[in-house]
Amino acid sequence: MILHGKAVLITGGTRGIGAATALAFAKEGADIAITSRHIDDDAQRMLREIEKLGRECVVLTGDCASPAQCSHLVDEAAKELRRLDVLVHSAGGAVPGGLFEVTTEAWNAAFDVHVHAVFHLSRAAVPHIRKHKEGAIILISSTAGKLGVMGSIAYQAAKGALPQLTRALARELAADNIRVNCVAPGVIRTKFHENMSEAQKKLNLEHRIPLAREGTPKQVADVIVMLAKNDYITGDTLTVDGGLTSRIA
Repeated sequence: MILHGKAVLITGGTRGIGAATALAFAKEGADIAITSRHIDDDAQRMLREIEKLGRECVVLTGDCASPAQCSHLVDEAAKELRRLDVLVHSAGGAVPGGLFEVTTEAWNAAFDVHVHAVFHLSRAAVPHIRKHKEGAIILISSTAGKLGVMGSIAYQAAKGALPQLTRALARELAADNIRVNCVAPGVIRTKFHENMSEAQKKLNLEHRIPLAREGTPKQVADVIVMLAKNDYITGDTLTVDGGLTSRIA
């Protein structure tokens, strides 16, 4: 799919992987709608950077944990950009706590923003996307959804659901030529990992990650854009982790 002139909605598009993805799509000539809970400095910065690239950008406020707001965000994006071709669900965050530490509220919130939001966003987005006879939906999972990680049971479970949801959506939407794929990042240099201890960083770089370095948001964004452009990949989950999940010891 040629991205020039297309419209892309990116949830959580004001920082980290979401922000890098917004910029990567804009550099391909797409117009961008990004969502944020608030119009903050990060949102204003993204607006300026995308407009400097000569592309249109709108910042929409809302909470992807709310079904009604998911529908509103999609409809507003399509209205402001006059079309919708690609949906990238990047909103989310860490949910710490093991089986006996995580609260019921936190468990439900993890699934609301990471999994249930995909259902509601997709139901709202597909009628807009199918008008143009092609499109893409891309979800952001995590290597934590593939491997066991101590102290993060809700996050792992929610992220682990996304590859299967990707396959289900891909089968259902193939007739509309809407491709659905997923990306599973590993240890990426974002605020998500900024509280990691020096000991954990050393363990990652020297023993857990074969390439011995953290990834960058741009490296993940480049894969997301590739999945939007390549019209013969659907139902797949691509891992961007420097080899982290390839190890058995």
